[in-house]
Amino acid sequence: MRRLALGLLALALTACAGVRVDAPQRETRPIVVDAEPLPLDPRDPAHERLGAFTYAGGLILTSKQTTRLHGLSDLKVWPDGRFLSASDQSDLLEGRLVLDRSGRLTGVTDARIGTFRDDKGVDLFTFGQVEMDIEGIAEFPNGDRLAAFEQHDRVLLYPKGGLPPRPAPMPQVKYDYNNAMEGLALEPKVAPDAYRVGVESTGATFVCRLSTACVADVRLDLEGLALSGIEVLPDGRIAYLLRDYDPKRGNTVRLKIADRQGKVIDGMELARPLNVDNFEGVAAVPRRDGRIRFYLLVDDNFGVYSGKPTDQRTLLMAFDWTPPGTTRP
Repeated sequence: MRRLALGLLALALTACAGVRVDAPQRETRPIVVDAEPLPLDPRDPAHERLGAFTYAGGLILTSKQTTRLHGLSDLKVWPDGRFLSASDQSDLLEGRLVLDRSGRLTGVTDARIGTFRDDKGVDLFTFGQVEMDIEGIAEFPNGDRLAAFEQHDRVLLYPKGGLPPRPAPMPQVKYDYNNAMEGLALEPKVAPDAYRVGVESTGATFVCRLSTACVADVRLDLEGLALSGIEVLPDGRIAYLLRDYDPKRGNTVRLKIADRQGKVIDGMELARPLNVDNFEGVAAVPRRDGRIRFYLLVDDNFGVYSGKPTDQRTLLMAFDWTPPGTTRP
């Protein structure tokens, strides 16, 4: 999350203290996630092309089993549909995406919701917003997970099997409060223990390893927006998710795909009158036809800002990108 420039309405901000007065149920448990279809363009349901990107379905996600299906700040998805997400209030959401025969996104199944804890097993929610604000999530092939936090800026490694978390290397730079490590993704082409971190306010990126310190890498041109997510593609290219909010224009979201040197190859923009909101999570999955499926996830800030309700929702949208040189289906 970040504080928007010039103090404008912060529908894109992290959930803040006072969002909820009831203590949540925090034990990991299965939930049913209801999914309502969402068109790309409310005016024209047939509108599904944005340059080399094709809309592959979208959902409004809700659940009657929990009040915790909110504030989701990052997303990872695997080829079999398994997904992992984390929230501003240290919630952990896992499940599987459902596709129809044509590959369009239609639902969520096998969902479970739980929590992140400290090295003594205490729920991070106990310590308040400063300690629990997760903005990035990643999972190594062995099941170990990384979580990047802002406000109290840190990266923690959560070993598979429930062992206590421990600090992991993070960029040693000065961070703006609540405007720091927003992007996190594995970098398997660098090393098995490598990962990439992106800074929200500056676009600076770093390559880190569990076994050594972080090294500065590309600084992305944010074009007046803020970095909200990173995903490393199978071929080594990198996808960057940018976003901003303006009370007149509403939300602006850009997905930019660049090479390892930061040169932009392609991209798309979501803005009114299309369905758009505070997208903070991005995941990428290769398809058999050579295209890349991108999933974009909205952080709805628990539907409240400064004690006042908003119309934000937890949205999940899918787009298929046809890379240059690939035949469009």
